[in-house]
Amino acid sequence: MKTRRLILAGLASVLALVSTADAQLNVVATLADFGAIAREIGGDHVDVSVLAKPTEDEHFVDARPSFVIKLRNADVLIEGGAELEIGWLPPLLQNARNEKIEVGAPGRVVASQGVRLMNIPDNATRAAGDVHALGNPHYMIDPIIAKTVAQHIAQTFSTCDAANAALYDANYNHFAATIDAKLQEWGKAMLPFKGANVVAYHDSWPYLAHRFGITIDTFLEPKPGIPPSPSHLAEVIDKMRAQNSKAIILEPFHNRKIAEKVAAATGARIVDAAQYPGALPGTDTYVELIDALVSRLTVALGGQ
Repeated sequence: MKTRRLILAGLASVLALVSTADAQLNVVATLADFGAIAREIGGDHVDVSVLAKPTEDEHFVDARPSFVIKLRNADVLIEGGAELEIGWLPPLLQNARNEKIEVGAPGRVVASQGVRLMNIPDNATRAAGDVHALGNPHYMIDPIIAKTVAQHIAQTFSTCDAANAALYDANYNHFAATIDAKLQEWGKAMLPFKGANVVAYHDSWPYLAHRFGITIDTFLEPKPGIPPSPSHLAEVIDKMRAQNSKAIILEPFHNRKIAEKVAAATGARIVDAAQYPGALPGTDTYVELIDALVSRLTVALGGQ
């Protein structure tokens, strides 16, 4: 009987070890780009939930009670920081009361940490529109920055799940190598359009412009978050004609009729674009998203 008890105890210990080794990290990402990269880094060892829809305005996410439950059960939280989710994430975290993902905890990833943000305003007041005092938070659309964030995610997964650290590191190295190779391809495709003037509805694209050498400094919004007036649109149309602007970047949640009106008056093409994987057909991964953006921009700028 004693021998049987010892055998059963040994089996229980082995099963507990197997269960621990096979357990997945419960990861919550605020936005789809963080979620897509988390899946690439974590593979089968993570279960990733994304709060915001990829077609949703990240500043005004429809926070639901189910989000609190997901955050309460999370081992890791990946957020953008830089005030990107400031309008909806803090109340959810307060209700979740999860020590694992508190600020400074091992399971909290603030992706903007270590990123040199662009467009930091000298005086961030409401008169300037919905500007961010810490700088433009739409940095993930730059593949170089995305690679840095992926490394941060891999390090966090390794801290929270040391048994699989080698796998997370290997997956990060694969992701980084893929980005490095694709940058050559993307850069070559965009090179003929270096310096081209591109118009956007909202100021979401300075990092893409910087990475690929185009100019995006004309916006259908007179100020971030402020609806366009007829007089402002008239100024935009005059400027586009003078600069021979051929493309207007439009995100899913912006007013398409306004963009179509400007396009009709200038001969420019609307580039249906998005910041997040999954918002455009065939863009479930981060690399597929940048592929689609580069392809759509080059078609519009090349007049094909």
